[in-house]
Amino acid sequence: MKTNIFSALAESTRLEIVGLLRKGPMTVGKIAEQLDIRQPQASKHLKVLLSAGIVEFNAEANRRIYKLRQEPFKDLDLWLNEYRDMWEEKFDSLDRYLQDVQERESKE
Repeated sequence: MKTNIFSALAESTRLEIVGLLRKGPMTVGKIAEQLDIRQPQASKHLKVLLSAGIVEFNAEANRRIYKLRQEPFKDLDLWLNEYRDMWEEKFDSLDRYLQDVQERESKE
């Protein structure tokens, strides 16, 4: 798991950009407009997301159209699955324990 993905997503504006791009590809101008920020700010955030491998772009004339890449999110999901499995086991144990307690209390 690349830590630069976490670093890139840790900033709230970049996370909002990812949220926008989940809906589909967008130009820098449209992203800036949607987030109510200036275009140079949007470009700076997109550069970080690009260097982390989270987004890619297609150049059409003088516009760049950005879209999300699937691979980093698949990697992130695989990494998180390890922790999900661990927590599911813990919650299953807690559930069994609470059921035992309830059964004992109902017998009293």
